[in-house]
Amino acid sequence: ESQNTPPSLHSNKISKAWNVLALDGSNWQRIDLFNFQTDIEGRVVENISKRCGGFLRQLSLRGCLGVGDSALKTFAQNCRNIEHLNLNGCTKITDSTCYSLSKFCSKLKHLDLTSCVSITNSSLKGLSEGCRNLEHLNLSWCDQITKDGIEALVKGCSGLKALFLRGCTQLEDEALKHIQNHCHELVILNLQSCTVYEGIVKICRGCHKLQSLCVSGCSNLTDASLTALGLNCPRLK
Repeated sequence: ESQNTPPSLHSNKISKAWNVLALDGSNWQRIDLFNFQTDIEGRVVENISKRCGGFLRQLSLRGCLGVGDSALKTFAQNCRNIEHLNLNGCTKITDSTCYSLSKFCSKLKHLDLTSCVSITNSSLKGLSEGCRNLEHLNLSWCDQITKDGIEALVKGCSGLKALFLRGCTQLEDEALKHIQNHCHELVILNLQSCTVYEGIVKICRGCHKLQSLCVSGCSNLTDASLTALGLNCPRLK
């Protein structure tokens, strides 16, 4: 099992290098391509998925701007045991990728969609239907997300332990009410720059396991929020 990134790649040798790398897909359960992001195109991801198949558990495509929905559909079809997928900064992807993950990747636990700005509420509805084992979801800067998407998400993924909503500026207190009602296992919540008022009070009353809460830039909070934190969240660090 390799825990490291693949050998150094040169763009003119990338196909040959990948063939050597993935001759035996069972050797590759964890792959991080961040160091090679400028070389990675959709066909590389497709080739990895075909070679590694059901062996692959963790894949990071952080910063791989050349990877889009088509490649990730092939990936989802081939790598149905994927548990940890990082798509941070993959700005080409749309809701279509989340539909593919929902359809084929029911074991997904950790998904990072940071700065995937084309993602909408439809993605969250899809994830809630097909990826019910999600524990960690990062939606930072996905600013099309609203309370309706959060409602759909938490009804299907009530086991969420970490939820990052930084820069989701369309969220409001009602979104937090849905989190209160369904996410009783939540340990980490990031609401940086969200427009929330007394929704924090609701969160505290439903999420007693909270250890980390970020409300940086939430300028509408009052003393009531701090009081609620003190009364309801004894594990807060």
